[in-house]
Amino acid sequence: MTQFLKTAKARARLSATVAMVALGACVFGGAASAQDTKAPAAAASADVPSLAGKRVGITAIGTDHHWDLMAYQGAINEIKRLGGEPIALDAGRKDQQQIAHIQTLIAQKPDAIIDMLGNVDVLNPWLKRIRDAGIPLFTIDTATPYTLNNSTSNNFALGSEVALQMVSDMGSEGNVLVFNGFYSVPVCKIRYDQLKYVLSFYPNVKIIEPELRDVIPNTVQSAYSQVQDMLTKYPEKGSIKSVWACWDIPQVGATQAIEAAGRTEIKTYAIDGTPDVVKMVADPNSAAGAVGAQQPSEIGKASAQNVARYLAGQKVAPFTFVPAVMITKENAKDTAAPFLAAAGGEAPAK
Repeated sequence: MTQFLKTAKARARLSATVAMVALGACVFGGAASAQDTKAPAAAASADVPSLAGKRVGITAIGTDHHWDLMAYQGAINEIKRLGGEPIALDAGRKDQQQIAHIQTLIAQKPDAIIDMLGNVDVLNPWLKRIRDAGIPLFTIDTATPYTLNNSTSNNFALGSEVALQMVSDMGSEGNVLVFNGFYSVPVCKIRYDQLKYVLSFYPNVKIIEPELRDVIPNTVQSAYSQVQDMLTKYPEKGSIKSVWACWDIPQVGATQAIEAAGRTEIKTYAIDGTPDVVKMVADPNSAAGAVGAQQPSEIGKASAQNVARYLAGQKVAPFTFVPAVMITKENAKDTAAPFLAAAGGEAPAK
């Protein structure tokens, strides 16, 4: 079994390295991967056309989450830097408010609109209306047939790599608690589907049913309560080995519940790279096992740059992948520092 675990971990590390190298190569045709440089890679900005005299609408479902706020600000700041005027509207996590904002933006007829996240089942008819109005549509983390370009992380790679890391840490057997509350959000759908695909090759890893539901607002408190209840239901050590979520705010509550119960043999896994979670993963005593850390500011910046390129008559790809980094217990001393520094946090001790 020891040799098997070493082999499994080696496979996971190898596949992670290959995926991140490929991921880096996708950014604007070939930026170096963050895994290679041990630091976040910035979106290429050379020869980006001016947005002088252009108005760019931005509709965001919300900015209360660190990722969302950083991506939102990244887009706004880059539009301004390029000489454009951003018309930025935050819907406060209300679907109907975001729809109203889209209607407002269509009426104002900006030169382009950027949509950032939201329930795609609700949004798609309205995103179509943007295109029908002759307004170029760009998206951040929203896969839809109506966008000219979606700027995002490679969630196919991230979803599989986080799942592979979890399976490796589990020794390819045991029970997993899964949060699955936002399947209608495209990035969560991709990450969840990648989790299920990876687990199809490891039949001894079982998802405990029913799946847990992450919510907004009160995400941390809800996750804490739900995991606490499951730890009571499964009191024996080893009866639960991991907790998975498609984004890392539920990971905070799950980790806190595990540590409060003294069940730190259970590890938690998610995607985003919120500074609080990166700190947890970097702490050898924390139950946070790994997080796929993204660069939301660079993703927002990339979207604004694609708007500038398109409005200048240049061709843009249907998607732009900005590199991400898998931060684990094993590599946190080498990988966490840039993400903490970018958020004004402290780097883990070498």
